[in-house]
Amino acid sequence: MGTSQGPVSSGPLSNGTGRGRQRVLTAAGYVLLFVLGAVQGLFGSFQYSREPAPLIAILLAVVVLVTCVGCGWGIGTFAAGLLPAVGWIVVSFVLAMSRPNGSVIITATTAGECYLYGGALAAAVGCVIAFYIRARRSAR
Repeated sequence: MGTSQGPVSSGPLSNGTGRGRQRVLTAAGYVLLFVLGAVQGLFGSFQYSREPAPLIAILLAVVVLVTCVGCGWGIGTFAAGLLPAVGWIVVSFVLAMSRPNGSVIITATTAGECYLYGGALAAAVGCVIAFYIRARRSAR
């Protein structure tokens, strides 16, 4: 309920101007972008070798590029393009490491290398494009 002086502010997140709530929502959004990249990495790590093998791996790398550029463009910050890339890289490279029992999820095949190296390159390019998008918006 509000008064003639504005809405009633109560709770640990309100400081009278709504900045606390805005910060929490922004942080939650960035965490979700990281999780989006991690989920893409998890999904791609198990699907990159589907037929036609190298084509699917390249397609998954393009999806990472589009995600980074789209998030950077949509939110308008460099961090929005960086966080999905970081999530994808962390998950994909952890799953590419060999286990103590010798099993490997991302193998050293053409498709595996296209997925891992192509995806890392796509994530880097997506981050650079997101940076330039942010720089162009700031220059206006």
